[in-house]
Amino acid sequence: MNFLARAVIMVVIGAASIAAYPVQAQQVWMMPPTSADGRSLRQLFANPEQWSQTRARVDVLGYADHALNSQFTDQELRGWLPELKRLGLKLGLEVGAVKPWGTTGSKTFETERLMWDRFQLLGGEIYAIAMDEPLVAVRDDLHESNEYAVEQTAQFILLVRQHYPNVLIGDIEPYPSFSPVQLIQFIDALQARLKQLHVKGLDFFRLDVDWMNFVVGNPGSWKQVKALEIECHQRHIRFGLIYWGADYPKMSQMQLADDSTWYVAVMQQGYDYAAVGGTPDEYVIESWVGAPAQTLPETAEWSFTRSVLDFSRKFAESDTRFAH
Repeated sequence: MNFLARAVIMVVIGAASIAAYPVQAQQVWMMPPTSADGRSLRQLFANPEQWSQTRARVDVLGYADHALNSQFTDQELRGWLPELKRLGLKLGLEVGAVKPWGTTGSKTFETERLMWDRFQLLGGEIYAIAMDEPLVAVRDDLHESNEYAVEQTAQFILLVRQHYPNVLIGDIEPYPSFSPVQLIQFIDALQARLKQLHVKGLDFFRLDVDWMNFVVGNPGSWKQVKALEIECHQRHIRFGLIYWGADYPKMSQMQLADDSTWYVAVMQQGYDYAAVGGTPDEYVIESWVGAPAQTLPETAEWSFTRSVLDFSRKFAESDTRFAH
């Protein structure tokens, strides 16, 4: 029986799927643009009153660790990071695991732990890390095998578990550049290797969907994404989905993009995934396309915080995660 046929059967016998996966509170992650030397994050910390409604619906404020490390001084971070808990937010980091600059898991870890320790010394309690596409880095950048990706990612996770035992660990991978079968095979191989090492496996798996492929008729569909969600739940792994303006780069090339492009795209992705029964455990509203230009206030028509606020109200408000 192939992957999609199995997933369809799981949907039909949904009660069995639900019984196999313990119900946990959903989360909303907010990851503002890192462009313009961190302007967006600076505005968020300088003006907390301008996104108070948004904060009430967000669990985790996320940022790339290398950007957080390079864009802000000790003085800035010392003033901001301890404030997160008071604002009702956790700190999530997007990190490398295997990269061209860190070709093994241990080399990457030794580079990144210096940044993480800096954040913690300045008052930032790291809640979770999301590994930035190690399978892609190994296959496309290092031109190594899937087995190499599994081993080096496992070694990275081993070191994180040893040195930061309370930090949750997840993997981000792209779709449809990798098929659902390829992604599940990687997850299974990684979990098996971690079990051999007597190390706890993934806490979550996060999908980065380039949904413009669906629009122009290339392979991929939201039904396949839903099938991946089910497969993760069968493995007791939380499933996260990144919501972003996948059409923004193309619209920008055509001189059709503005801040409304981002807002409309994120909301449309929300509708499209909901239409196939998609209910991720983690809604991750993340921008790496330099848009929207306006971050605040949340009352502005197309600001980043407005997109997070309206999205969470529409798609993620009917759960119990608001007790941080």
